[in-house]
Amino acid sequence: MQHQCLLGIDLGTGSVKALIVDRADGRALGEASVDYPIDRPEPGTAEQSPEAWWRATVDAVHRALTNSGHPTIEAIGLSGQMHGTVTLDAAHRPNGPAIIWADQRSAREAREIEERLGDELLDISGSRIAPGFQAATLRWLQRHRPECWATTRHILLPKDYLRLRLTGELTTEPSDAAGALLFDIQTRDWSSKLLDAAGVGREQLPPIVPSSASSGRLTRDAAMALGLPPGIPVAGGAADAPAAALGAGMIAPGDLMITLSSGAQVYTPLDAPLVDRLGRLHTLAAPFEPGEGPLWYAMGATLNAGLAYRWLRGLLFDHPDESTFDRMNDLAATASPGANGLLFLPYLAGERTPHLDPDARGAFIGLDARHGRGELVRATLEGVSFALFDAWQVLQETTGANPAVITLAGGGSRSKVWRQILADLFGLPVRTLRGGNQSALGAAMFAAACTGDDVTDLVNRWVRYEAVSPPDSNGHNRYRALFSIFRDACEPHRAIVQALRQWGQAGNPGFPSA
Repeated sequence: MQHQCLLGIDLGTGSVKALIVDRADGRALGEASVDYPIDRPEPGTAEQSPEAWWRATVDAVHRALTNSGHPTIEAIGLSGQMHGTVTLDAAHRPNGPAIIWADQRSAREAREIEERLGDELLDISGSRIAPGFQAATLRWLQRHRPECWATTRHILLPKDYLRLRLTGELTTEPSDAAGALLFDIQTRDWSSKLLDAAGVGREQLPPIVPSSASSGRLTRDAAMALGLPPGIPVAGGAADAPAAALGAGMIAPGDLMITLSSGAQVYTPLDAPLVDRLGRLHTLAAPFEPGEGPLWYAMGATLNAGLAYRWLRGLLFDHPDESTFDRMNDLAATASPGANGLLFLPYLAGERTPHLDPDARGAFIGLDARHGRGELVRATLEGVSFALFDAWQVLQETTGANPAVITLAGGGSRSKVWRQILADLFGLPVRTLRGGNQSALGAAMFAAACTGDDVTDLVNRWVRYEAVSPPDSNGHNRYRALFSIFRDACEPHRAIVQALRQWGQAGNPGFPSA
């Protein structure tokens, strides 16, 4: 029997995932993931090669097609890492590496844009500007790489570079455009005031199409590279967080999703643009049109989840691979809650919610000779969880969300011990989803929608919940007490980090200059 199939492509921070699903029920027929590195030429930098993205995409699609028996693909959907910047010359060629969301160089430029716009920034965009957001990165390029800026004719977000390679079209959609911080979340279009503040011309940015609309068709060259027939429609798609929310069935205001990927997010859909006036949260445009679903969402974002776990993996194990994460989870399960008195502050690359501090740095506190790899791993999982709970408190305060269950998505959701830590800390049951990549599934949903399906109907047909981890009352009480210690540790630690930075700026060798 020949299946009617959709292809979802998710351009993540560390890998691209290709997922082929059955149109009838969203069941995965074939999937593949191909890694690529984050280049860090200096401390605080985070760059990637757009060409490496494309090569990995071609490889992943070929593998997924082989794994699924080469079915007929009716449409393609895209999702991808948010906020990053790809600049192109007049011939649509990248004129430098992509600067991605984890890059911290543009802190000065972010402050300058905020000072210029004041409270109007939150009114228009729904969010403060963090380093690594496209608006700040573009100002940084103007100041520090004028030769690159002089030849920049087009500006894309990461997944939209894949769209260009697939279709030849320069296009984006509302949810990713909103994450650039050049977008008005009320009018759902580029904002002239934000463009002026960032020094960007509207003609440099792509047109915006609905997420569930076709944005172009597969070109002959792209089709040949991927092993697909030309002419397949490519949907607008979505940024990775809202794509994951759709793939997790999060389409009702008040639903709570936690995503554990390279970074991590707490996410709830909104039927009105509720903005945190202190700027600790991001309130952004959702990938829906009126009548399809909630038009906004609120998100607390932490920068260090899988990034911290992957960093620890590299320290503890020689020649690690993906199976090493299973060993780490087994080690974490051998340590008791609280990791035998070891606390981890996970701020290896700055932090967003609630601190919005690019200079935040991490620490193990309480380390002694008793602690082994199990305690180090468990403390890392707990520290990331505490940072997420910190973000959740702001989200709840701003939106009034009162969920009955947490839906957990992302690669970290496969960890049974991490699920239980979150259930105990939040005091809510945690459920996981069928399948391993909700962002790619959400992208496939938009592919289905651009060829005739209704989004709500797709959620009812495709989304299936699996394992549920109920909270333990004793664990809840212990983790809430430990969270108070975590919060108390943050401010003194930030003061120590600032003192170290001043020491380094005084010319001491061995201290990062960026």
